[in-house]
Amino acid sequence: MTKAITIAIVLFGVATSVALGYWLFTPIDPQDPNIQVKGNAKNGAYLARMAGCIACHTDPDSGNGILAGGPRLPSDFGTFAAPNLTPDPTFGIGTWTKDQFAIAVRQGISPNGEPYYPAFPYEFYRAFSDQDISDLWAAFKGVKAKKVPDPIQDIPFPFNVRSGVKGWQTLYANSVTFIPNSEKSEAYNRGGFIVEGPAHCAACHTPRNFAGALQVEYALHGSRDLPGNEFAPPIDANTLIEKGWTVDDLAYALQTGSTPSGDALGGSMGEVILGGTQYLKWKDLTAMAEYLLTVE
Repeated sequence: MTKAITIAIVLFGVATSVALGYWLFTPIDPQDPNIQVKGNAKNGAYLARMAGCIACHTDPDSGNGILAGGPRLPSDFGTFAAPNLTPDPTFGIGTWTKDQFAIAVRQGISPNGEPYYPAFPYEFYRAFSDQDISDLWAAFKGVKAKKVPDPIQDIPFPFNVRSGVKGWQTLYANSVTFIPNSEKSEAYNRGGFIVEGPAHCAACHTPRNFAGALQVEYALHGSRDLPGNEFAPPIDANTLIEKGWTVDDLAYALQTGSTPSGDALGGSMGEVILGGTQYLKWKDLTAMAEYLLTVE
């Protein structure tokens, strides 16, 4: 190897390292969504239940109140806890703008340009429209502000280097997509929006790869990647149909936690029902059921 080639390789390595470092540690500057529509707080509260915001960002054992910070969530990458989402200007989101909120929810980027860990399932929340975001914003702004610091995270190296999440976002943040099908019913498309979007059913019922990203080719086919090796059973159409589920039975289970055989849905699913799906309208529950019993 000649001296010139050696120098070229070294320079290339230095340039690559500098470029990578710049990309990793430079704040993300997302495009401003410029949302102008007025929000409906009542619908926003409904969407917050549908999306699991209340369940994740509220720790009932702490006594801090709704949206003041969630319980600890262990994972293979560390122990996470959802932050304070009340409108407190010091510890919550009181100084945020609606557009900053939209960027955080749909893109997973904080107001200071840092990527959020995907324990916050923003890849599913890309489905929210500008109106949905405005409604959620109106609802959150109406919550009582709580001066509660964010729960302490316990994330070991190298996962505690938040800038590294940029790579994860580049590779996986756009993996969840629901495209309405004009040949299907209105209920099917509404159910698809809920299941693949705000309700983020795949977050638990789909296995994940080494990077913690969804293995979309096995969507809704069950997973043991929940904390404590808890098993989230398959809820793909073939499995549900084979087990004899009907639209009404599935909708009723999502509302009450009771199965046709009289069993109760417990574990994480029990928490999902308690904090979220029990509040959904029957029409939305049956739409979810129709989609789950139809989607291939």
